[in-house]
Amino acid sequence: MLRPIRALAAAAAALALVCACNSASGGSLPGKPGDAAAATRGVSAGSIKVGGIVSMTSASGYSKKDTDLGARARYLRANAEGGINGRTIDYVGAEDDGQDPGKNLAAARKLVQQDKVFAVAPMSSVTFSGADFLEQEKVPTFGWGTLPSFCGPRYVYGFNGCLVPSPGGTLNQTWPEGIGQVLGGAKGKSVAIIANDSDAGKFGIRTFQQGFAGAGFEVAYAKASVPATAVPSDWSAYVKDILAGDGGKAPDAVVSVMQTPNNIGLFTALKRAGYRGLLSDPTDYDPALLAKDTTRQALDGVHVLLQFEPFESANPRMDQFKADIKAASGGREVPLNMHMLTGYMSADLFVSIALKAGKDLTVAHFQNAAQSFSDTGTLVGDRAEPKGQKESFGCGALVRLKDGAYEVSVPFKCYEPVPFK
Repeated sequence: MLRPIRALAAAAAALALVCACNSASGGSLPGKPGDAAAATRGVSAGSIKVGGIVSMTSASGYSKKDTDLGARARYLRANAEGGINGRTIDYVGAEDDGQDPGKNLAAARKLVQQDKVFAVAPMSSVTFSGADFLEQEKVPTFGWGTLPSFCGPRYVYGFNGCLVPSPGGTLNQTWPEGIGQVLGGAKGKSVAIIANDSDAGKFGIRTFQQGFAGAGFEVAYAKASVPATAVPSDWSAYVKDILAGDGGKAPDAVVSVMQTPNNIGLFTALKRAGYRGLLSDPTDYDPALLAKDTTRQALDGVHVLLQFEPFESANPRMDQFKADIKAASGGREVPLNMHMLTGYMSADLFVSIALKAGKDLTVAHFQNAAQSFSDTGTLVGDRAEPKGQKESFGCGALVRLKDGAYEVSVPFKCYEPVPFK
């Protein structure tokens, strides 16, 4: 009885050693040279398996679930056009991380270890604790580059580049330059910047403080002070602090680096306090927000930062995006939002690089293709790698909610980035 048990134990140990070696080499399985179907995790003779990580739910009720729809729409079109060098994209859908660091890492592990995906696209959350694991496992990962993990790692790509660079990188100037245009110039104008008390919020304050100052604004207030775990029920202390930020003089603009529930509370409180300056945030471009009178009133007049072509533009690529979303929605017209485009462009960058990698798709070939990748005229401007892993693509626009509808307040344009110190 002992001999079979020992034999099984020895076999299990050998198998564990093989698995450990394969994991260390990027998740590959044994195979002949050039045989991608047998050699690369998630790649078979006829398909490429891809998954996503998206904050479908959150404690505040905020959801990015339509990011999944946007990615699905791009993959459906790619498959309709013949796939990637003859392989169809097997999109397994997005895991919900609930904006929780533990769940984000668990989602990354599941996609790699259980679902055996070749790539993660999209990754859209305010947390990215799974970044180190995906980098270690050599999993090409694509998302909105608003977190530090999109800046520097070899296998992680922001669809609009790196937006939170480390010293030596550059800053995207779309937001300060756009607000400067709305205000008739930055000279002599002051701005208050507020964010959540989180890693993302602190990075946002650090970068945008430099960006607005670099554009010529006086930064009268810059704090990551709002709790990240719950939306405040009383905004009076924050409003008082903001309005007194420049020697008792209200700033010309208040910029919120927060999500919708916080923005609604803050902007409502500012308006009730009599503030008449410019309000701006990077998240509230969503027709669904206009269904409620209170939400519509809170966001009326707010200029929203976009890092892609506005839905209102006449760009043929925007027409294609809208057609793809409709197809993925079963032929139904659905209200468009920025989360859809986040997922769509994350998927689009993955598809574009994978096509360039050729028929023999391996992680190494994919990475080689990325090292010399570039294209022009996309919905996020001109793209290039590995540039995008160190700096943003520098393009964007502002839209304003007016009388219940969005209008372009600053057209889509690319700006020269400034050094990040």
